[in-house]
Amino acid sequence: MTASPEAIELTKVAAAAAADKKAADIVALDVSEQLVLTDCFMLASAQNERQVQAIVEAVEEKLRERGAKPTRREGDADNGWVLLDFTDIVVHVMHTEQRGFYGLDRLWKDCPVIEVPQPGPDTSPDVQGRA
Repeated sequence: MTASPEAIELTKVAAAAAADKKAADIVALDVSEQLVLTDCFMLASAQNERQVQAIVEAVEEKLRERGAKPTRREGDADNGWVLLDFTDIVVHVMHTEQRGFYGLDRLWKDCPVIEVPQPGPDTSPDVQGRA
């Protein structure tokens, strides 16, 4: 069994929302063969608690626009890890250090990867006004 097309599409929408907020190392996995609870995991890293919160809010907003509502939300940005459960997909937004410590990427390394959007290069001007 593989992830449903709807779950894959929602995962891509969530990844695009995270990428828009400059999430790092966005990874999406088809965990449907391993879990009966969900089809896809999406993992994204953030440099600080404010960025964790911004990514979470963007993901929730974009998925709500698609008619998906979280059935559960655990953690908070102050603790550096938020889990959003949308039934078909589970989104993990973590502080970079926590992601390395908990190693979800290693735990699920045998699952197929889903290609998702990544953040583009930073084109904001530097302190001297250069792009």
